[in-house]
Amino acid sequence: MEKFFKLKERGTSVSREIIGGITTFLAMSYILAVNPGILSAAGLQWGSLFTATAISAAIATLVMAFCANLPVALAPGLGLNAFFTYTVVLGMKCSPAFALTAVLLEGILFILLSLFGIREAIIKSIPVNLRKAVAVGIGLFITLIGLANAGIITGDAGTPLAFVNFDMKHASAIVAMLGLVITVILYTLKVPGAILVGIIITTIIGIPFGVTSIPKDFSPVSTPATPHLFMFEWGSVLTVKFFVVFFTFLFTDLFDTIGTLLGVAEQANLKDKDGNVVNAKGALLSDAIGTVVGACLGTSTVTSFVESSSGVAAGARTGLASVVTALLFLVALFLSPLFALIPAAATAPALIFVGFLMMRAVMGIDFRDISEGIPAFITIIAMPFSYSISKGITFGIISYVLCKVVSKKAKDIPCVTWILAIVFLFDIFFEAIK
Repeated sequence: MEKFFKLKERGTSVSREIIGGITTFLAMSYILAVNPGILSAAGLQWGSLFTATAISAAIATLVMAFCANLPVALAPGLGLNAFFTYTVVLGMKCSPAFALTAVLLEGILFILLSLFGIREAIIKSIPVNLRKAVAVGIGLFITLIGLANAGIITGDAGTPLAFVNFDMKHASAIVAMLGLVITVILYTLKVPGAILVGIIITTIIGIPFGVTSIPKDFSPVSTPATPHLFMFEWGSVLTVKFFVVFFTFLFTDLFDTIGTLLGVAEQANLKDKDGNVVNAKGALLSDAIGTVVGACLGTSTVTSFVESSSGVAAGARTGLASVVTALLFLVALFLSPLFALIPAAATAPALIFVGFLMMRAVMGIDFRDISEGIPAFITIIAMPFSYSISKGITFGIISYVLCKVVSKKAKDIPCVTWILAIVFLFDIFFEAIK
């Protein structure tokens, strides 16, 4: 285990990796309920989707562990599943099979791009200051996710965004804030597995508040349902509608994954001497394989999860943590009622606290150079306020090229960055006229 995962080299231990893997799983376990809930609105069976979500997450995360040796977990992505259901199926009146075919072909193309190093080249083309900005932006993004999931913030108080009143009408918010205080205290006291312990304690605190709900006929064991296997529709592959759907899946997944890898690598210092993500090719191949597996099982695009940062904060540094997370996804197949007990209010403090930890990267950004500082700032604010990692990278790259050109420093712009900026501009244009 030491030889394969290089535990000592990365300054970690088996116990820290196990705690980190468990923490990551608990922080992202909500996807086991949320993904089936969203995709079932497209006409697919909830139980089948639960099975597909767990298995695709486990397989993709295991590939990440053994091909990239990184503490990054994967699962069907939020946003992409909403696009699948509400835009493609319900909005464009396409069948679920149509959408799954687009997901499958996207995954196959990603495997090819990963094998030939094209996606890796895209990561390396992102300037150093923007990479640090991506980490900070993701920190704010997952903080916002935590605040929203716990019901701490709302947009219904006469302002675009505001804190709720901490009364019994907002019990979830109270429990989450108590959990955050507990997590901060535990982490400050250097309690091993502070974030994981915080999630468990917060779940227990939620019982008297009615936030953690335990059914009267509760049984922790359940039998997994059969997934929707190989549900594809090949007759529409050569249509314009299919191309639009395919391109949207491709574009969003590509930069969500890149952003997550950059953020986690920055936080865990998993970079080589040139500042690039270690084993990036294997990491990118993982989400491509996961997407293909997911499509064959009947779920939307599989991507890297920003909640992996919570595991890194708990000590994870290698793929061993990913192995633990993957095994827990397989266990969840049979213990879904037990994991369903963990409320969003219990995982929210972990996400909020990790947001603080990821803010450290802002100290490495050179804001004195306007041509570097402004694109970094735009990247940071675009992620939480657009609720999208890929949009943060999009506006960051475009503003980087613009600022460098205006500052007469165009020679500093890598060729691939020029290409990305042009592609992003075309994407914004076509989105506007769609």
